Amino acid sequence: MLARSEPVTVDIAEIGVHAPVTSVDLDADGAVQVPPAEGERRAGWYDQGPTPGELGPAVLVGHLDSAAGPAVFYEVGNLRPGATVEIRRADQSTAIFTVDTVERFTKTDFPTQRVYGDLNRAELRVITCGGEYDADKGGYQDNTILFAHLTGSR
Repeated sequence: MLARSEPVTVDIAEIGVHAPVTSVDLDADGAVQVPPAEGERRAGWYDQGPTPGELGPAVLVGHLDSAAGPAVFYEVGNLRPGATVEIRRADQSTAIFTVDTVERFTKTDFPTQRVYGDLNRAELRVITCGGEYDADKGGYQDNTILFAHLTGSR
């Protein structure tokens, strides 16, 4: 495991992601904020939890798409176990994670304990929207969640 150091970029070569990471907190409803969909393709790191590489589940969030087209985590749902996610950190180290699974959940059945619960190792969660877009119901009704664990650093 690694010491605390904030994430700077996320790289997922298999799906062409190279994006800056910004800190996010909770919104007024208690949900993790997501960086704006418009403009630069950016991921958010939930800054009240572990940093990537620390003990516990570090959580990154980002949009699936926007009015302008695909967003930062558009292809996350296509990743398979064994894929690699690299997080460059403020201390210039890189935390390397291996994907365990990518699953889709309805937003009403969000797996809070699996995403945020205590762990005995360093893990990563990447959360984006999933499923069909339903404007009448306020947008996407599902979340796609990537679960990964720390397998190296440099």
